[in-house]
Amino acid sequence: MTADIIVVGAGIVGSACAFELALRGLTVLVLDSGQGGATGAGMGHLVAMDDSPAELALCSYSLDLWRQWAPRLDDTCAHRNCGTLWLAANEAEMHEAERKAATLRERDVACEMLDANRLQDLEPTLHPGLKGALRVSGDGILYAPNAAQWLLRQGGNGITRERARVNTIRGSRVHLDDGRQLDAGAVILANGIQAPALCPGLPVAPKKGHLLITDRYPGQIHHQLVELGYASSAHANSGTSVAFNAQPRPTGQILLGSSRQFDTLDPRIEGPVLGRMLARALDYLPGIGNLNAIRCWTGFRAATPDGLPIIGQHPDQPGLWLAVGHEGLGVTTAPATARLLAAGLLGERPHIASAAYSLERFSRALTAGAEG
Repeated sequence: MTADIIVVGAGIVGSACAFELALRGLTVLVLDSGQGGATGAGMGHLVAMDDSPAELALCSYSLDLWRQWAPRLDDTCAHRNCGTLWLAANEAEMHEAERKAATLRERDVACEMLDANRLQDLEPTLHPGLKGALRVSGDGILYAPNAAQWLLRQGGNGITRERARVNTIRGSRVHLDDGRQLDAGAVILANGIQAPALCPGLPVAPKKGHLLITDRYPGQIHHQLVELGYASSAHANSGTSVAFNAQPRPTGQILLGSSRQFDTLDPRIEGPVLGRMLARALDYLPGIGNLNAIRCWTGFRAATPDGLPIIGQHPDQPGLWLAVGHEGLGVTTAPATARLLAAGLLGERPHIASAAYSLERFSRALTAGAEG
């Protein structure tokens, strides 16, 4: 046997899984094709999302783990506890902010409502016509590629990394492009949008996103700023959508998102989509048009139909475990994903109920629909 566990994918989710299992004394081989993925392209937001009880449970559990790790993260991880401001542009969005606050408080997530004056005091570069905001003080940011590397290093000698391209997986057996066959006690598939190529039938589809970063302008904004319409954009299942999302980086730069597109794997920057995204940003941060942008790029999130990740053993392939489909929450939920997978693999009682993240939920939904 090559190792106790083989992890396919060295992004933030795969690295967290390797770290968690190495901590338990298992030997882990991490295989990565070097193609890159959402970890390297995304914003690195640590955020408590609440579009379903299962989503909030996973986020809340995971954010607690990130806070435990935070004092040990090195400077390259660029972790900051900046908090998130969910911005309300009108009365309807203030009501949505209040609903969101009530939901978060039920899970003991610290948050507070801000009126327009308090919001302007905290973020004076925002458009003065906003009605207010919900402040979630426990949210944060980090630089995900370096956080993934940090996790792998924490595994010490228990983790071995190898650049290799996997072409077939059958249960706990992996075949590589170079002809080798590797066997392990279990295989964890954690390679984002590449996962369906190795596990046909997985309900995971790419969602393309554009991002832009400015030159260094320290002190322009202090919190992660997100419009309350972000959730509807994030969970759309068709078309192209944009939403305002701005992040203060430790370098003084401002990182801007976000857009979502379906049915494309074309990585080229699309002017009309980027233009819509920037116009949205100008609605909230009028002065941003005076700042220099130094780079824009695209990336692909791995999304499931219901917006929740798939975490657990494949029902038809004993030995193959799945950690895919995290969409825009891979960084936030990587630690909890790893804990749930480790609990399942080792027969431990999970900290939160795991059925909502199983692959079987999609077949159950199909069966229920057919019977209905």
